[in-house]
Amino acid sequence: MNVLERLRAEAEQSPAYEVLLAAEPEALAASLTSAGLPLWARELAAYRLGLAGDRRAFEPLVLLLNHRDPPRCAAAAEALAVLADPRTARAAAALATNELRTAYALYPVRLLTSLRAPESAPTLIRTLSRLLAPNDPYWRVALACVEGLGTLGDPGAREVLTRAQSHPRLAVAATGALRGLALG
Repeated sequence: MNVLERLRAEAEQSPAYEVLLAAEPEALAASLTSAGLPLWARELAAYRLGLAGDRRAFEPLVLLLNHRDPPRCAAAAEALAVLADPRTARAAAALATNELRTAYALYPVRLLTSLRAPESAPTLIRTLSRLLAPNDPYWRVALACVEGLGTLGDPGAREVLTRAQSHPRLAVAATGALRGLALG
């Protein structure tokens, strides 16, 4: 289900959905600061503004990137990547390294990989290093870090990727990432 279909379902036949779907940027931006709007309406406005390259969407999208609902995070990451705001990499790095929000770091990690910003590899290295602790429950975030580091091809990741090879859920991806570093 794509973002707009999901939001339409959440809107439950609300006429506000069609209004926001057709709204101009000024109306979308105004809706972001309107009191009493449901989350689906704020997400729709921020998503549409982000895809249009309107930087007024930045803060609401960053909040959605850190949401507990994965589809909201994915939509926010997509819109932030298109938005291309220079603050995005720093915000994603802050979310990815927040130890209290590790459960929600998957999409910030993936966004950092796609941005290929100067903050990307150092943040993924730092996050992965922390997640290699024995019995850490966030192996999906760790795997996204390993895959991201393989994509980024940063030689500075060699040590942490070598350590990741000893983790059963990360070993194959870490070996592939290291192989890519050797070829690059």
